[in-house]
Parts: sequence; structure tokens; C-alpha cells
Amino acid sequence: MIDNKKVLAIIPARGGSKGIPRKNIKTIAGKPLIAWTIEEAKKSRYIDRLILSSEDSEIIEIARAYGCEVPFVRPKELSEDTTPGIDPVLHAINQLPNFDYVVLLQPTSPLRLLEDIDGCIENMVSIGAPACVSVTKTEKSPFWMYTLQGNKLLKPLIKQDEVISRRQDLPDIYALNGAVYVADINWLLIRGSFLEDETAAFVMPRNRSSDIDTEEDFFFCEYSLGRR
Repeated sequence: MIDNKKVLAIIPARGGSKGIPRKNIKTIAGKPLIAWTIEEAKKSRYIDRLILSSEDSEIIEIARAYGCEVPFVRPKELSEDTTPGIDPVLHAINQLPNFDYVVLLQPTSPLRLLEDIDGCIENMVSIGAPACVSVTKTEKSPFWMYTLQGNKLLKPLIKQDEVISRRQDLPDIYALNGAVYVADINWLLIRGSFLEDETAAFVMPRNRSSDIDTEEDFFFCEYSLGRR
């Protein structure tokens, strides 16, 4: 609870994964991937209830073994490759009323720490924003990116009157890292997205911002977790 507002945290983890089969429960640095998110979320000062949303019985069993509540089984139609990421969140909110804020914690961000989870919640409340999402400063600037035209000629992704030639002159650019999403539930039910003009940003360091999508991501995170 924060400022007398009740906080629901949701870990979405479906069984299907094309890039890395059974990714959410694949062992990484000695634990199932999902365990890293569960254990860190349980340390939060603000989360009142931590739940898993999944249709997969094995994922459910493992999540419960690590102390995560599973109050329902996610419908199969909300667990497809084409299911929008917000749909399981809205489903969980409707299943579990009487909360004020919702926190989305994807299990594919095992490097996130307690300070990132609680920091994102605190940031939203202190700013007075209806939502806050975690971001990280990008290594590659879109001001130095191009698309290829049909004749293979370069076309700048961002049109500039004068091309920036020095890295130190480039503006800071931030990208979503997928680690933490927080929102006022009433606002989210109306907007249907964490990302709107009113959404605030919580900046995380690059070394905690990996989102596992490929085998290379997995190996990097395993190495990073092993060094902790």
C-alpha cells in the first residue's frame, strides 16, 4: 500500500514461447526464470498482493512453489501469440477488484531489482501521474539511423536540418525496457494502455534493463545473475 492505495502486482507468464521454448520456467542461474521476478516482487514495501496470470499448469505449479499466488487460470484465448499484452492485465484486474494501482512485472526481466519496482511506484505517486513505466537510455541514437529506399539509398530515420556529427551533441533518447509498468487502475480501464501522453518514466540503468527475447539475451542475463 502507498498513500492508502492498494497495489496489485501481476506476473503474466503463458506457456507458449517461440524464440525460447518454455522460456518462463527455463533454468537460469540456478532457478526458473520466473522465480527471479517473484522473489524480487515479494520484497516490495508497496505491493499488497502478488499474483501470476497463466494458462499453463507447470508454470502455475512452479510459481506457487516460489510463493506466488495463483487465484485463477488464465483463459486459453488470452494466451495466444496474437493476444495483446494488456489483455491479461485487464482480465486480472476484473477478476480481482478493490485495488487502486496495478503493477505489471514481466518474467523476462530477471535483472530488475526491488529498487526498480518500488522506485517506479514511488515515481508515479510523487509526480502525480496516472501511470509510470521503466525505460533505459539507448546506446544507439535514432538520429544516426537510416532506412533503405527501394534503390538501396540511405534515408535518415529522423529528418534533420543539420546532421549531428558528434556523439556528445546527440540528445538523450530513452527506450522502454519492459521491466516495470505501473498505473492507476481506473485510468487504465478507461485508456486500455500503460502508454499515454500522461505516462511518466522511471529511468533504469542499462545493466538491469535486459528483456529476454533470444538465446543471446538469455545467456547474457545468466552471466549477469551469476556475477551478483
